[in-house]
Amino acid sequence: MTRLTLEGGFYLARSLIADAQRCVNLIPERNSRESEVSTTHYPTPGKTLLATVGTGPIRGAYAATNGILYVASGSSLYMVSSSWITTAVSALTTSSGPVSMKDNGTSMIVADGSQTGVRVKLATNIATFITSTSDANWRGADRVDYADGYFVCNVPGARQWFISDVQADTFSNPLYFASKEGNADLLQVAPVVHREIWLIGTDTTEVYFNTGDVSFPYQRMPGVFIQHGCAAKGSVATWDLSLFWLGRDPQGQFVVFRGGSYQAQRISTHAIEEQISGYGTVSDAIGYCYQQEGHPFYVLTFPTADATWVFDIGNGLWHERASMDGAGMLHRDISNCQAVAYGVNVVGDYQNGNLYKLDQSTFTDNGNAVPRIRSFPTLDIEDKRVIYEKLTLDFQTGIGQATGTWQNPMVDVRWSDDGGYTWGNKVQVPVGAIGRFSTRATLWRMGMGRRRVYEVSWAWPMDTALNGAWLDIRVGKS
Repeated sequence: MTRLTLEGGFYLARSLIADAQRCVNLIPERNSRESEVSTTHYPTPGKTLLATVGTGPIRGAYAATNGILYVASGSSLYMVSSSWITTAVSALTTSSGPVSMKDNGTSMIVADGSQTGVRVKLATNIATFITSTSDANWRGADRVDYADGYFVCNVPGARQWFISDVQADTFSNPLYFASKEGNADLLQVAPVVHREIWLIGTDTTEVYFNTGDVSFPYQRMPGVFIQHGCAAKGSVATWDLSLFWLGRDPQGQFVVFRGGSYQAQRISTHAIEEQISGYGTVSDAIGYCYQQEGHPFYVLTFPTADATWVFDIGNGLWHERASMDGAGMLHRDISNCQAVAYGVNVVGDYQNGNLYKLDQSTFTDNGNAVPRIRSFPTLDIEDKRVIYEKLTLDFQTGIGQATGTWQNPMVDVRWSDDGGYTWGNKVQVPVGAIGRFSTRATLWRMGMGRRRVYEVSWAWPMDTALNGAWLDIRVGKS
C-alpha cells in the first residue's frame, strides 16, 4: 500500500508537469515529529453573523483603545457596541475603497483616500470633518497610523507625508511635513511598525525614526534603503514586527514581501506569482493580518480579479480562500477587513453591511456552503502505467450531524490522468454518519493511467481533517 501525503499548501505551477496542487479553504498545519504524518489540513473558519451595519460594503473595522468597535460601511462611520448594536457616528465623503482608522487614546482619525478626514472624540463619539481649512497641515490621506504621540499620514498621489501636532488630534504645524527623499517614486503609504515609519513607495522603501527634534521629530534611518516598492497601497498590513505587501519595483512586480529588520523578504512562491501575474488589475488589492488558534495569517484579496490568497506566517504555507455562488462558481472570500473586538475576530463583508465572527466551530459563510478542495501530488512511477485498485482517504470520519440535511456527509473524488489538465467525473464517497468513526472513505477499481492526480472536495459543513490517502496499486511494465 502506498501513502499519498500532503506536505504543503497551494502549488499550481506554471506547467502542470511540475505540480498541480490546489488547496482551497483548507489550512495546512504542521504536526509534531511523533505524528503519523507531517501535515494535516483543517477547514478554514466559517462566518457567523454578528450585526448588519448600514448598507455596506464594509470598508474598514477598528477596535479603538476605548474598547469600542468602529466600522466604515458605505459612506458612513458607525460605532458597534458589545451587544452588536450599531449607531451612526459620521458621514464619509467617499462610498468605496478601504478606510483606515487609528486613535491616540482620546481621539480617532479616519482616512479614506479623500481630502476630507474625520476626527472622533472617543469620550463622546462626536465627529467633525478635517480639511485644510480646519487644519492647515491636513492634506488628505489614504492611511493613518500612530507613533510616539503623532498621527502619521501619507498624502494621496504624492511623495509627501505629514504628522499631527504632538499628543493632539489637530494638524496645524506646517513644519510637520516631509517628502520621501531616497528616490523620486510616489509614496503609497506610511505604516508604523516598532515605532518606526516605513515610507513605502511605488518602487522603493525607506525608514524614519524619532529623533526628538522639536522642529520635525523624524529623520531617515542611516544606511537603510530598500529597493522594493508596493503595487497596491491597500495590500499593506502589519503583524508583530513585520509588514506585508504586494510588491513592485523597476525590475518587475507580483512578488509578495515581508518587511522587517530593514529588509524585504520574498514570501510568495512561483506558483502564487504565476496566479497574480494573470490578473488584469492588481492595484486594488487589499490585505489584513489576523491570528486564530496560534496561526497568524496574511490575507490578500484581489477584488477585480475576484481571488483571495492567504499566507500562514507561522509555517510559510499558502492556501486559497473562496466563497461559492448558487451556481457552484468560486469567488473571492467575502471578508474585506478585520478587527478583534469584544473577544471576537470580526470581519466585514464586501457585498453588504454584514459583520461576521470568524468562527472555528462553523463551516459555512453565514449559512452558505463553503467549498473545500485539495488536490494531491502527481503519482508518476517511472512513466509506467499504474493500475489503481483501491483509494482510501486518510480523513476524519463519523462527523455527520445528528439531525437535518447533513446527517450522512459525502466527499467528492475525481482524478486526472494527464497531470491535472483534464479531469474525470466526480465520484461521491461516504465519510460516515455521526459517531461512525470507523468508516473508511474508500474507492475501488479506478482503472489505469500515467501521471495521475487525485482531488478531494466537499462543501458539507463538517468539522473534519485530511491527512492524505492510501493507494493499492500495481505497476505495469510500460
